Amino acid sequence: MLDTISERLGQIFKSLRSRGKLTEQDVLDAMREVQRALLEADVSLKVVKEFVARVKEKAIGEAVWQSLTPGQLVIKFVRDELVELMGGTNQKIQLASQPPTIIMMVGLHGQGKTTSTGKLALHLKESGRKPLLVACDVYRPAAITQLEVLGKQIGMPVFQEGTETPPVKIVEDALAFASSNGRDVLLIDTAGRLHVDDALMSELTDIKDRVKPHETLLVLDALMGQDAVNIAQQFNEKVGVDGIILTKLDGDSRGGAALSVKAVTGKPIKFVGTGEKLTALEPFHPDRLISRILGMGDVLTMIEKAEAAMTEEQAHELERKIRAQEFDLQDFLDQLEQVRKMGPIQELLGMIPGLSAAPQLKNLQVDEKQFTRIGAIIKSMTPKERHNPDLLNASRKRRIAAGSGVQVEDVNRLLKQYEMTRQMMKKLTGGMGGGPAGKGKKKGKRRFKIPFPF
Repeated sequence: MLDTISERLGQIFKSLRSRGKLTEQDVLDAMREVQRALLEADVSLKVVKEFVARVKEKAIGEAVWQSLTPGQLVIKFVRDELVELMGGTNQKIQLASQPPTIIMMVGLHGQGKTTSTGKLALHLKESGRKPLLVACDVYRPAAITQLEVLGKQIGMPVFQEGTETPPVKIVEDALAFASSNGRDVLLIDTAGRLHVDDALMSELTDIKDRVKPHETLLVLDALMGQDAVNIAQQFNEKVGVDGIILTKLDGDSRGGAALSVKAVTGKPIKFVGTGEKLTALEPFHPDRLISRILGMGDVLTMIEKAEAAMTEEQAHELERKIRAQEFDLQDFLDQLEQVRKMGPIQELLGMIPGLSAAPQLKNLQVDEKQFTRIGAIIKSMTPKERHNPDLLNASRKRRIAAGSGVQVEDVNRLLKQYEMTRQMMKKLTGGMGGGPAGKGKKKGKRRFKIPFPF
């Protein structure tokens, strides 16, 4: 995501880092390039001018010239101002002190509003809440059907009364239903239009006036760039919004909407959509995204994804097996699946500091299908073979290859990868203490927080 702006800023910062001393003209030249990069990323001209002025004010000062690393200091100023531009810190949903919390989802047709409603419901459910989805797009029966399908996929009830009932009445009835059925969050999927019009705004304000939602979240498509920012302005002026969900951020190479919308509207981005899966909705952390854009990684998000994919009990059991050198092919498969739960491998690589900017990884394409093939090979083995790969003679390998739809060479390649993993773990356990009791030559223990399959 945001590859274009990331590449441009990376080139500018590389030039700054390579200089032992900076002159005022060096800083001005660098900021001119930063300004050009932001404009090419479709960031609002007004936002860019104000941003560059603030950085210049900080960067052209005595502290920079006296610094041992003036280039790094200027980069820090740019980073800090970019974080501030996008909202500074993560803005959470405001939950009501007396449930149910009412969240009204608004936006134009085609921006991903209904899907985002389902994703947000799943996010809240995983946080211990009991959401109720409310279908209020009475003008588009397909939207009601879509919400019902999403509800079934995430195990969530959907309240709907058909296309003849006015939306305001549906919301009132849903509120009564939620209160009497222990649902502590009401997620209202309102109608959208292809463009902003008076009828849409009137309906939304009617619902808002009647039920007074605690949060009004505007769903915007990041790929629309400045058009998304203009839409946000109109919705905020006519309806009033509390926060923004930015969809398709994973496909946005420029970043105009992500970098402009908070500065233009004053409303924070609260969530971002990073894929088609229902789990691909993340709380928005400006500092983490900017770190990824600048090639500094995003370790905190990576750790959170790892913890979500693996329970503490599973982590302890994995560590025990590694210590006892009992890590077999079934464990190899389990770890592979844990990593896949964390998201696309390409995205995970971008979270590791330095890797996203590494030239050798610039055009790297990770073949996700390879993971499916590995899983098919291991699942074609018997439990005994998974536990003891030494049993795999030529005839067994042919059987496994036929059962998984691959060649014998693919089976051999997997076994080689697995053996390399085992050898690596043996080296790691040398400093951890071998054996199940953890009795080793050296004191100290190492906890394996993040699952790894290779």
